[in-house]
Amino acid sequence: MASQVAVTLPESVHTRSRLFVQSSTRQTVAHHFGSAIVEAIRQQDYTCRVGRLTLHLAREFGFCYGVDDALELAYEARRRFHDRKIYLAGEIIHNPMVNGQLAAVGIQPLDGLAHLTPQDVVIIPAFGLPTPELSRLRQTGCTLIDTTCGSVVHVWKRVERYARDGFTTVIHGKYDHEETAATRSQVLAIPGGRYVVVRDLSEAERLADVISGLQPVDMLHDFFARFASPGFDPRRDLEKIGLANQTTMLASESLAIAERLRAAMTVRYGEDEVPFRFRSFDTICSATQVRQDAVAQLLAYGPDLMLVVGGYNSSNTGHLCEMAAAVCPTYHITGADCLVSAERIRHKPAFQTGEVESHHWLPAGKLTIGLTSGASTPDRILGEVIVRLIDVAGESLPPEWSVSGAGA
Repeated sequence: MASQVAVTLPESVHTRSRLFVQSSTRQTVAHHFGSAIVEAIRQQDYTCRVGRLTLHLAREFGFCYGVDDALELAYEARRRFHDRKIYLAGEIIHNPMVNGQLAAVGIQPLDGLAHLTPQDVVIIPAFGLPTPELSRLRQTGCTLIDTTCGSVVHVWKRVERYARDGFTTVIHGKYDHEETAATRSQVLAIPGGRYVVVRDLSEAERLADVISGLQPVDMLHDFFARFASPGFDPRRDLEKIGLANQTTMLASESLAIAERLRAAMTVRYGEDEVPFRFRSFDTICSATQVRQDAVAQLLAYGPDLMLVVGGYNSSNTGHLCEMAAAVCPTYHITGADCLVSAERIRHKPAFQTGEVESHHWLPAGKLTIGLTSGASTPDRILGEVIVRLIDVAGESLPPEWSVSGAGA
């Protein structure tokens, strides 16, 4: 689903009117974030041969429809409210270049609410906002432009239904991620709403062992204290559970978690009771899914290495890197400057948190290289990476490519 957006939010966050985006605004966004080079390779069946390099682009990569929508709405807000101060409540997406570009056109990060007036405009990011923050913004009387992705709103509707029906929501996600923080708040907005967050299959296994009685509840006392709703009582609150996902998690892992939790409920209550005690609906964003599928398809080509381009704090980009790293040498980079030379590369390894520098990453001889980018990565950045890659490999750009500015 594409995002639905409001100029002023009504009390129900799920009922919104649409802010019309001018075609000229869409053209400006495309100019700032698009890449003629990337488009040229896309038109060549996602493959390009340059000297000793064969480059394969994943067939789905880069901005998803929700990100496109959020940026178009932010730019339209800047055009529509050209004489007013416009603020962004957090990062609109997880990409420093994009957030920097928004600042360059006059959309500034929101630093507290004390200075806000009813004449100001605040943009809600694609991840959404926790309900208490949204309530405080409403109280200032400012104009709100909501760019929350429709896929995120779909998750919110699901967890609200769980809470109303007396089910505890098990969220497969990163506890401190903006989207998961907003989803947790949606659960707590319902009287009696409860949640517990599991980051991965390993944590889900521990939860399943408690549910099925293989481990005592006290074994997870610290876990529940950190990652469950206030006052969470596992003896009471795990009798009926419903699974939801942060929309950018690894789809295969979410399915495995659902199967494991269902099995645990079966052990505890029996197969006949499971339909009344366990619910699971796939809330992985379709754009996340197709990008993961496209990487799996790309890996079938047998690339010598993969470059995955996107912000280091981008959840969906990190999962693309993890998928590829299981098959071939893979480097998660933020942009072209990470390709220091044919000898040196700065990158974030799969399943790690910090940037490292590796050596001898680009072998001599003929190479097949796969490239993809996360849903928050502009094609412009991917185009810059391609130009830099060809340069450090000692090859020349194809003469039909006209490179202006930042590799567009």
